[in-house]
Amino acid sequence: MMSILARAPKNSWQPVMTADTTISSYWLNWRFLLCCIWVLASMVFAAVLIIKYEGPRIRKNGSNENKKESPGLLYQDEVWRPCLKTIHPAWLLAFRVFAFMILLLLLILNVTVDGGEIFYYYTQWTFTLITIYFAIGSVLSMYGCYKCHNKVGIDGTDVERLDIEYGSQSSVAAKHIGENVEQTSRQIAEFWEYFFQIIFQMNAGAVTLTDCVFWFILVPYLTIKGYKLNFWIINMHSVNVVFLLGDTAMNCLRFPWFRIGYFFMWTGIYVIFQWAVHACISIWWPYPFLDLSSAFSPLWYLLVAFMHIPCYGIFVLVIKLKHHLFSKWFPQSYRCAR
Repeated sequence: MMSILARAPKNSWQPVMTADTTISSYWLNWRFLLCCIWVLASMVFAAVLIIKYEGPRIRKNGSNENKKESPGLLYQDEVWRPCLKTIHPAWLLAFRVFAFMILLLLLILNVTVDGGEIFYYYTQWTFTLITIYFAIGSVLSMYGCYKCHNKVGIDGTDVERLDIEYGSQSSVAAKHIGENVEQTSRQIAEFWEYFFQIIFQMNAGAVTLTDCVFWFILVPYLTIKGYKLNFWIINMHSVNVVFLLGDTAMNCLRFPWFRIGYFFMWTGIYVIFQWAVHACISIWWPYPFLDLSSAFSPLWYLLVAFMHIPCYGIFVLVIKLKHHLFSKWFPQSYRCAR
């Protein structure tokens, strides 16, 4: 973001240093204490959510037959299957590979232009995370396409075989049996599938947060100050959400609320990283609201923490809108878990 934000006739932009961040008085005060409480409280809250709900635990309601899936449950095929039965997994694979290549190219070019200092910014952390998401997604989709090509037709071949065995007049029953076989044969996700799902939900919140903060807070501020936006900065804050929404429209991933905890953890780790860097080196803050020298810094930190909830909630609404529209438009083909 350094040379990307350009002010004519200058070629680069850099925030102004307001205080020496390496001296003890910068940290040993009530402002930092309150900010530290906000950050640590949000991370503790996140840890409680993750410990309570994460994982493929099966909950029982009364009798042994009445079992309920836990919010953290994920099946292996949900990471590579499209949400519509009529779409072959190869299409989702092609989209993920294309998205990964474009995002990786933009990230490399950005590092080449601005250097490693771009990783001081939360935007670049999130952009790197979504690039990793599509890299892992491409590999998982390749594995899914391989399984889809070599399996004994869970979606079609088994039904056809059962139809032959039971007779054409029992095709409906054969199809029902085939669906039951598919359901019982599904495997619970393992580490990489869960890791992929977690990154998906972290990206959902982080991308929304970065783009909202940039377009609704930083852009008006920079416009008033006379700074210009060029091709690079616009792309870094638009292409990420375009690819993420495209993948969301096609994928079969679940979106439980409790994984907002990982989103809080992600931001908390970034803030602690910034504190550690500034305690050792006196440099500018990448975002003005992170500066602890201001008397309003505790308020800024608290507001940004609360912004996580609506930003994550926006994506929850996107998922609900997808479920509503696709189940209405494609009732026989849509298969996402709600």
